[in-house]
Amino acid sequence: MQRRQFLKSAIATGTGLIILPSGSLLGASSPGNKLNIALIGVWGRAHAYTNSIKNENIVALCDVDANHLAEAAQRFPGAKLYKDWRKCLEQKDIDAVMIATPDFSHAFIANWAMNRGYHVYCEKPLANTVEEARVVRAKYLQNKHKLACQTGTQRHANPNFNRVRELIKDGAIGELSTVQAWGNRQIPKPGYLPAQGTPPSTLDYDLWIGPVPYHPYNPEYFTGGPGANCLKWNMYWDFGSGQVGDMGSHTIDLAWNAIDAGLPTSAEGEGDPFNPEVTPVKLKTTFDHPANDWRPAIKVYWYQGGAMPPSPKGYVDLNKIGHGVMFKGSQGWLVSDFSNRLILPRGESSDMSYYDRRGKDEMLPDVGDFIQEWITACKGDLKTSCDFKYGGDAIEQMLLGLVAYRVGKKLDYNGTTGRVTNSAEANALLGKEYRPGWTLEG
Repeated sequence: MQRRQFLKSAIATGTGLIILPSGSLLGASSPGNKLNIALIGVWGRAHAYTNSIKNENIVALCDVDANHLAEAAQRFPGAKLYKDWRKCLEQKDIDAVMIATPDFSHAFIANWAMNRGYHVYCEKPLANTVEEARVVRAKYLQNKHKLACQTGTQRHANPNFNRVRELIKDGAIGELSTVQAWGNRQIPKPGYLPAQGTPPSTLDYDLWIGPVPYHPYNPEYFTGGPGANCLKWNMYWDFGSGQVGDMGSHTIDLAWNAIDAGLPTSAEGEGDPFNPEVTPVKLKTTFDHPANDWRPAIKVYWYQGGAMPPSPKGYVDLNKIGHGVMFKGSQGWLVSDFSNRLILPRGESSDMSYYDRRGKDEMLPDVGDFIQEWITACKGDLKTSCDFKYGGDAIEQMLLGLVAYRVGKKLDYNGTTGRVTNSAEANALLGKEYRPGWTLEG
């Protein structure tokens, strides 16, 4: 009773104390308290977590590959080991979950984890369908008063993201009208791989497939190196969303951070001829966004696989920027990649005298270590740079663009209801069927 009264008092006086699912008591002033983390997917991107989480308690490791699990167990001795993430999430001393599994299980694990009151760090893309994005975002919004969630677009921590936002919001190119993002990666594939051999005894292939329709084993799906294995399977419709979800997640983040966009009111898409097995290499999608309190209505574009926006000047070769964003305003353009930016005035009248540059003391603070930001949020104010509202909106738009591409017409979209208002065919493509026994709600 004394502890209960103490906690009530702490809440009433706003001391920022948080009770974690494991029963630990944390607060913003207690950075030394350790978080109990379950790492689901221990290879590939998970290797990049090591330095950021080394001072926390890694209490559970989960992977469908026994060899990867054994290697992770050497790095984090004492953690309980699992191959099925559903069983892992039932471990009672977990506070937070980090998800580095294939794309097609991200939304499932994130939603199940939030259902259990766990903080979540999830690699991009946050979802593989529009409906998945909406389910995960809605669950986060229901629990944002007690959960810290971060979408794993780690490039967001680059200081250039904040410099671009400052320039756009402060009017360095005048009134914003158009945003064009692009990526040049091209990975053409004819179709799903044919059956070849049998899975090694160390790999639970059925669990790897998880919720998606079954496709026979082929070792080619697993030949990529750590952090790049996704390029062996994410271009197939059942396994991923191609470059839309891969580098598209990172690149649209650079734009998203600067424009304060919600969901679009329309989407169009065009590109390679439709292949029912493989996502398009070449693609252009277009979105309309309504005005907000500091900018007018704007158009946002995504280009990939050889499709490119026109250059603002003949001497500027956008093709030399592998992944970038170009902002067009009434007075000029801002061209940026993840770490550099360039302003191009539109003419002699664009003398930039209209631009009131903010002082150094008004500049946005650096994010710092992207994963550490999430860990600190779990222990304190719950605020992250790329929470599941921010990340959910961004990926919902990108995935809606793929739906528009498949339907082949401009879609009118109601972001409140999550429905296309002028195409039943498009609404049928906002989600997908899962294998029996697998559900987003668990």
